[in-house]
Amino acid sequence: MRFDPPRPKNDDERILPLINVVFLLLIFFMLTGQLSAIDPIEVTPPISASGGVVEARELLVMLGADGQLALDDAVIDEEALKTALEERMEAAPSTQVWLKADGAADSADVIALMEMLREAGVERLKLLTVPAATDGAG
Repeated sequence: MRFDPPRPKNDDERILPLINVVFLLLIFFMLTGQLSAIDPIEVTPPISASGGVVEARELLVMLGADGQLALDDAVIDEEALKTALEERMEAAPSTQVWLKADGAADSADVIALMEMLREAGVERLKLLTVPAATDGAG
């Protein structure tokens, strides 16, 4: 009886299970992961003691710590912001506006921005905050 000598294993055969696992992990993270848009300016909202339900926002105005403004996903100056808001409020007066101001921003700047929003015709304004951390004691 004649036996064939065992053939040497190929390096590709050893790495195939690893490739399969990597692709399965890639597919898993692609399906379970969530992509979100990056804000045009860095804003750290203030902490709030009260919590609320976050609804889908219609219009987002951002105020950075340095006074920089953004509308939706674009950096904008104050006059252009007021003009854009006036146009949008004329088209849809019941539009919900979200204000995301940096916690380190001067409160006078936030109040001035809120006044400017009111002058532009905004009737429904919500201020975005971060809920305060609660300890497990209670």
